Amino acid sequence: MATDDRAGLRVLLVDDDADMARLLEQILRAHGFASLVHVQNSTAALAAAANADLVLLDHQLPDGTGIEVIEAIRNHPGKPSVIIVTAHGNESLAAAALRRGADDYLVKDGSLAELLPQVVERVRRGRALRTALETAERELMRAERMAAIGELTVTLHHEINNPLMSATAEIELLLAGADPLTPEQRDGMQTVQHSLARIRDIIKRTGELRQSATVEYLGGVRMIDLNAEAEAPAGVQRGTAAVHLPDEELARVTESLLRQAGFRVQRCRTITELDTWGRTPGTALIVLAGATAPGADPLAGLHPAADRDYRLVVLGALDPAAAMAAGADRVVALPFDPGTFVADLFPTAAAG
Repeated sequence: MATDDRAGLRVLLVDDDADMARLLEQILRAHGFASLVHVQNSTAALAAAANADLVLLDHQLPDGTGIEVIEAIRNHPGKPSVIIVTAHGNESLAAAALRRGADDYLVKDGSLAELLPQVVERVRRGRALRTALETAERELMRAERMAAIGELTVTLHHEINNPLMSATAEIELLLAGADPLTPEQRDGMQTVQHSLARIRDIIKRTGELRQSATVEYLGGVRMIDLNAEAEAPAGVQRGTAAVHLPDEELARVTESLLRQAGFRVQRCRTITELDTWGRTPGTALIVLAGATAPGADPLAGLHPAADRDYRLVVLGALDPAAAMAAGADRVVALPFDPGTFVADLFPTAAAG
């Protein structure tokens, strides 16, 4: 999806009933979904699906059924989400649609006007979270790559630097020695000296890399550009965000969004560690998973001090009121919207 807001969600309506299509458009537009395209059969749907983020697919179509075209729509590179909408709903049809890959299922009845925007918004947020997760995965791969570069740097300095310095010293002694050198010998020694200096500079630069800038080599192969200026890491602007989220995917998405907003993120494996970071100067935000079992501690054992300096945010609490009463500053339902996540939980962070 090109944007994270509702207006940017490209919705494809597939329904041969023009009146029903107009009704669906009115409902969606009233709730902020503005990018809408209507087609009347499965053939046109398959042609238009490549430019859609979400397909509202009627089950009864002039040239087939919605169930029959779900798999074909799923094969599009953009993999739009699909919601089956039908006037003849039953559990068997709903189960078949979900097995084929539909994200949800709606019946054209009296509840459609209320349920449609809710279901579309839930699917939109799910897509946005998957996009954010992909970004987090790329960041993780980059971090692993940089760790490998760091290990390589240590190896280079340990295995190459000492013999390199010895060779450089030998060349300098020969050039400054009493024994005369022919012009050709002197030129050769100076060429070797320049090459050794170049190797020394490359080794030094590898220790200063902050991002793996690349250039194209032979045959389109990418290689690290050691001539590129190393980019200094962005300074910490908003303090530390301590995060305790047992769900790994949710943790990676949350950490990625917080880093993009300028926080230094600290992953905490236990509530005790989270509490320690809450007492550490510079911690501006704590994010933890809410209790999901009835009667459980809404803050999972964290006891925030009344005079704390950080903002406490709980994700997905079973009882939001209990979490707020226990000291949470904000409770965010899951799935949250990645596009507005930081602004929602910490308004001053988004204001810059």
